Amino acid sequence: MPDPAAADLSDLDDVFSPPQGTDDAQLMQAVQVARLYYQQNLTTDAIAREFGTSRSRISRLLTLARRSGIVDIRIHDPQGHPQLLEARLHERWPAVSAQVVRLPLMPTQEQRLERVAQAAAHWLSSVLRPGLVVGLAWGNTVDAVSRVLTPRPLGRVQIVQLNGSASAVDFSSGFVAGTLTRLAHAVGGQAHLFPVPTFFDDPVTRQAMWRERSVRHVVDLQHQADVLLYSVGSQNAQLPSHVYTAGYLGERDLTQLAAQGAVGDIATVFFRADGSWAGLPINARASGPDLALIRNHPHATCVVADPGKAQALRAALCGSLMRTLIVDETTAQAVLGGESGFPDGG
Repeated sequence: MPDPAAADLSDLDDVFSPPQGTDDAQLMQAVQVARLYYQQNLTTDAIAREFGTSRSRISRLLTLARRSGIVDIRIHDPQGHPQLLEARLHERWPAVSAQVVRLPLMPTQEQRLERVAQAAAHWLSSVLRPGLVVGLAWGNTVDAVSRVLTPRPLGRVQIVQLNGSASAVDFSSGFVAGTLTRLAHAVGGQAHLFPVPTFFDDPVTRQAMWRERSVRHVVDLQHQADVLLYSVGSQNAQLPSHVYTAGYLGERDLTQLAAQGAVGDIATVFFRADGSWAGLPINARASGPDLALIRNHPHATCVVADPGKAQALRAALCGSLMRTLIVDETTAQAVLGGESGFPDGG
């Protein structure tokens, strides 16, 4: 009998990309088998008899249906703790759709990041279609997503970098370029790197660079993005955010940010505890987009897997700096006040 899960077959007519070597006849059979198994509750034995084939052949077709995106299985547990946290997050921030990821008992930070990255990769795979433009803000979390995204060559997907990273450190490590090119390769798309420094020494230099044709091309793509994917940065993260560990910020910068009330960043643009960002001097030198782009975007998706980022995440939520949130249950609890000392609500 079918697994005790809800199978969503409503998007069968949407574009999906099957594994290489799969022909149209196999896909049609996979659709037929999936309907019989998930919608009509037939056993694999019954389906095999109807098709005049073996159970193992039916099992392979069901596997093909899942891997190709024909079938999307979701488990809805009304007693599950993550669902309760999702409801509380939605009650506090009604405009945000939250997915809370369950963790093993006493998880390590590596396990937390792995679980959330898998969930975010699954979400991203479910929304990607040929022709989409995806804006990415680099960092440890998005890099983890890039490493677990199942290859699904769609073609004509453009991956555009939201904030610059040009520095001797990144040129030697390849961290940022690796994230974008890995994602682009997984979907058979094209990566558009942003060839500017993370922070400029002088805002005037930034303004001049934005008039360059190669830079303007990337900036225009950023504003055309159909989906934005990013995390929040925080100096308090258990896994230190890349912008803090890779030498992009000096001690003077960090001291000034603290004095000015900055609690986190998105795409290296900083914001305060209430989610506001206007008037922070460093943002005039930052290469990331004005956070109005994030706040006004219908598909701005934030991925967080670190309770040390709870204050920054709560500030971003208060500033309406996301529409979708994918977060682990420990961090969700901290944001809602369970472990962080933040008051619930307000």
